[in-house]
Amino acid sequence: MERMVIAAVVLFAACVVPSVAVEVPLLLKGRVYCDTCRCGFETPASKPIAGAIVRVECRDRTTSEVTFFKHGTTDATGNYRMLVYGDRGNELCDAVLEESPDANCNKASPGRGRARVVLTRNNGISSNTRFANAMGFDRVAPLTDCPQILLQYREEDS
Repeated sequence: MERMVIAAVVLFAACVVPSVAVEVPLLLKGRVYCDTCRCGFETPASKPIAGAIVRVECRDRTTSEVTFFKHGTTDATGNYRMLVYGDRGNELCDAVLEESPDANCNKASPGRGRARVVLTRNNGISSNTRFANAMGFDRVAPLTDCPQILLQYREEDS
């Protein structure tokens, strides 16, 4: 009888314990920069912004009601990392710029103030890490050496 009880406990543990395992969060990574030449994209003159505040927000696809949000702050290299719990596959999620500590670079660049992110495991990606496109703030006035920097992007006439 004692063996049957032990066997039943082992069987119960093998069936139930995996279903109550701890949920592993997704890790969202991204970067925030200062667009020092106000180009709308990163250049060699772009600088990372330390201490920028970023949020991730998810909205219901039908009602547009916010279903999840979380704030994060960039490190000295302009990178941020946020843990996101729960599957957000049925929601529209974005990383969004909120604030820059740099008074000379604190207005979100048009088209670079948010980045769509996919926060689900049901998309064939085996990693728990998700990446957001880099987001940027515009410098109040472009650097004086920007014209020389932008020459490298000029197409040669042939």
